[in-house]
Amino acid sequence: MSDRELPRKLDSLLSGVRFGQFVSVGVVGLIADTITLVALTELVGVEPWLAGLLSIEAAILVMFAVNERWTFADVGEPGKLLRRLVKSHAVRSVGSSVQYGIFYGLVTFVGVSVTLFGNDVWYLFSKWIAVGIAMFVNYAFESLFTWRVHAE
Repeated sequence: MSDRELPRKLDSLLSGVRFGQFVSVGVVGLIADTITLVALTELVGVEPWLAGLLSIEAAILVMFAVNERWTFADVGEPGKLLRRLVKSHAVRSVGSSVQYGIFYGLVTFVGVSVTLFGNDVWYLFSKWIAVGIAMFVNYAFESLFTWRVHAE
């Protein structure tokens, strides 16, 4: 890495507009994640630890689609959509691992109960905490590796 490459990467990451868009897309992803998690857990009866894995995938697909069309619409090689999707999954595996590790730890090892309408929804709060922490990892990795914003 050259002496000029690191500052260029950092400048690209510090785009307030792009970060705001990324967070907005993250909220859309969180909604998809939450709906999938609740539907699988409450309606289908899937254990939260497994439903959490499936809900992450649903959120990744939704966020990729929105990021592709909005947040990073001005960058990325034309005609390489599938390549970016695969790369996004690889890149997000880091943030998703952080997210899932925190989620699993909170759901499995923290003895908290939050009751809403007679149901324990601690798993939802655990998900939201984990997503909030992992968002920063995902933003940095997606910006630098999937859409390569520093190569603009």
